[in-house]
Amino acid sequence: MLTGTHRFPRQDQIAYGRPAAEVVRELARAWGCSRLLVTTTRSLAGGLAADFARGLGDLSVGVFSEIGAHSPREGVIAGAAEARRAEADLLVALGGGSVIDATKVIQLALWAGLTEPGQLDAYRAARGPGRTDVSRVPAGVRMIAVPTTLSAAEFTAFAGVTDVANRSKEGYGHPLLAPRAVVLDPEATRATPLQLWFSTGMKAVDHACEQLCNPQRAPYADALALDGLRRLARGLAATKADPNDMGARLECQFGMWLAISGVGSGRGMGPSHAIGHTLGGTYGVPHGITSCVILPAVLAWTGQGGSPQHALIAEALGAPSAAEGVRRLVTDLGLPADLKSVGVGREAFQAIAEHTMHDAGVRTSPRPVAGPADLVEILELAAG
Repeated sequence: MLTGTHRFPRQDQIAYGRPAAEVVRELARAWGCSRLLVTTTRSLAGGLAADFARGLGDLSVGVFSEIGAHSPREGVIAGAAEARRAEADLLVALGGGSVIDATKVIQLALWAGLTEPGQLDAYRAARGPGRTDVSRVPAGVRMIAVPTTLSAAEFTAFAGVTDVANRSKEGYGHPLLAPRAVVLDPEATRATPLQLWFSTGMKAVDHACEQLCNPQRAPYADALALDGLRRLARGLAATKADPNDMGARLECQFGMWLAISGVGSGRGMGPSHAIGHTLGGTYGVPHGITSCVILPAVLAWTGQGGSPQHALIAEALGAPSAAEGVRRLVTDLGLPADLKSVGVGREAFQAIAEHTMHDAGVRTSPRPVAGPADLVEILELAAG
């Protein structure tokens, strides 16, 4: 008999299919907030973010655009400083996973009064002396997320932030880090480069596949992941055919929402995410591209001998195997399909494997990962 617990993120609502600025204005007024700081990246600052801030009218107190790829600590601390200066009472993250993850931790920095990057050490997800019980930090200013990619960071209560000095990505969690609300507006994704849209879509596919392949079954999570995978496959193909199809973009957003929702079962992601964390934080491979080059190899390595879960993935993607289905989707979308294509050679495989062994994802592989040698086998399958 199955046993388990599903924990839902502490989010008030998910709004979809409406103009984002309109929804955010309504929510801010309903919550009694009047000083909204938009957080974003430099690439969006002069266009989408500026237009969005204007759409907020007198509720906007400015745009903070110094958040870089992989959410560097320095951007988090600078964002918290700007929120204090502007006396913001609500943050609005407009952008992809890096912006949303950084803004989650900006909240934590505000709540805990952090003013230096090094102060984050005590709050990252780890055990040992000098650690703070993050769950006991009283929450204050919250956030709304308006995602422009398909990374799905907006649906979880944890975040990844990069310690640039150590070239490592670190996790942070708090029950209230999840955005209080999420606005899925496909029109807000028009400015997103297609490769970024597709590659983060593959990250969402990765979420679905690793939930389905987890050795611990969770029926609610499995059902969400499978439907999410089907919607992603349809939506990504339709967006490829017509990038201006807003219905297809919304279908992708529904797919990524469903694909990530199963994490509330507490069973986590698997080796594709674990290796991806190393490739992103240590080797600078862009978010999403890590899934393009690693997920097919992981599915090939874990699916040897066949399994019902791999068969579900294959069926959802209309392919003879799960690995082949994901690989076809990657190539059909014109994305990099192997490590050679992203500048990672075999000379780095052992170091990647050893670093990745410290990631919790290797412990939730459907085929047990006994040590670095197993991860090197996966990397060889992804070598190109």
